[in-house]
Amino acid sequence: MLPGVGVFGTGSTARVLVPLLQAEGFEVHALWGQSEEEAGGLAKELGIPFHTSRSDDVLLHPNVHLVCIYIPPPMTRQIAVNALGIGKNVVCEKAATAVDSFKMVTAARYYPQLLSIVGNTLRFLPAFVAMRRLLMEGYVGEVQVCDVRVYGPSLLDRSYGWTCEELMGGGGLHTIGSTIIDLLSHLIGSRAHRVHGLLRTFLQQSGSICGIRRVTSDDFCFFQMLMGESGSGAGSGGVCCTVTLNFNMPGAFTHEVMVVGSAGRLVARGTELYGQRNGRDGEELLLGDSGWVGPEVRDMPPPHLRGLSSMVTALRHSFQAHDERRSWAREPVAMAPTFEDGLYVQTVVEAVKRSSRSGEWECVEVMTQEPDPNHNLCEALQRNKN
Repeated sequence: MLPGVGVFGTGSTARVLVPLLQAEGFEVHALWGQSEEEAGGLAKELGIPFHTSRSDDVLLHPNVHLVCIYIPPPMTRQIAVNALGIGKNVVCEKAATAVDSFKMVTAARYYPQLLSIVGNTLRFLPAFVAMRRLLMEGYVGEVQVCDVRVYGPSLLDRSYGWTCEELMGGGGLHTIGSTIIDLLSHLIGSRAHRVHGLLRTFLQQSGSICGIRRVTSDDFCFFQMLMGESGSGAGSGGVCCTVTLNFNMPGAFTHEVMVVGSAGRLVARGTELYGQRNGRDGEELLLGDSGWVGPEVRDMPPPHLRGLSSMVTALRHSFQAHDERRSWAREPVAMAPTFEDGLYVQTVVEAVKRSSRSGEWECVEVMTQEPDPNHNLCEALQRNKN
């Protein structure tokens, strides 16, 4: 039986998510926005009966059993933890920091019977589902190199907000790079142990962001990851991954993920999958674009849009398998990243940021206990000072 849904957020993702949920048979009973005006306007547009700017009103709504959280990263942890604490299933975006992610992991471990997943929709994109299957079947042989290129226009909002602030989770590395880090780990079945990165902010002010305000979030990022256990995989350092993110390019969004191995390569361009084995003359189309029949969305890249649609379908299959609204089946959403995966991804993101400041390779060490908050404050103040 499908649960009633409460949605947190009024941005582009929420605007797409609600119609997709409704199309799959979910009833969206409540919507939260940062202001009554935002929430009321979108609720009226999407036919949602209840709206509010008070988070508890959604969490305590009697008909809400599944909470979808798509809000600024600094707010994600508090609502996700509270939702789990009162028995709600949770699908949410990434948190702002590794400490926030660790708190979410702790909450999820207390309530293992509840659904708690991070909504990285790329894992559900059919092209990447097929790529992972082919990698497991040995299409490319032993995986040696992963190369990712994502280019597109600016990620900044029109007015000054969290997308402009690096410490609030803004920037290409946190917004898009985190999904790539998670995807690569999912595809090749191993995690990064060392990283090296470079971040830059080329657009620091604009017509609407001026005066004393400056953008601190990155709009260009290049980083490398060594994945797998040191001494295994390709050579002595595991799988080598390079990722380039550039959000200073107007025009069409470019999203390319290539995996190269000892026997060939696979490459996902947009929503299509191509492959080429060693000794063959050219690429073969392994999975084409079946076309998009949902709402037109300008602010969401096609791979993320198609992946979101597939994730909602998987959620329907998961909850339909049980008669009780809170119960869910693990198999349909088994590929979804857990909160533990979210903590790993955020740890890699912060290691890349450290590397950009130090100019050195940095180790990826996932925290096992919450650090002293005063120590984190001192580090943040020192970063701003430098």
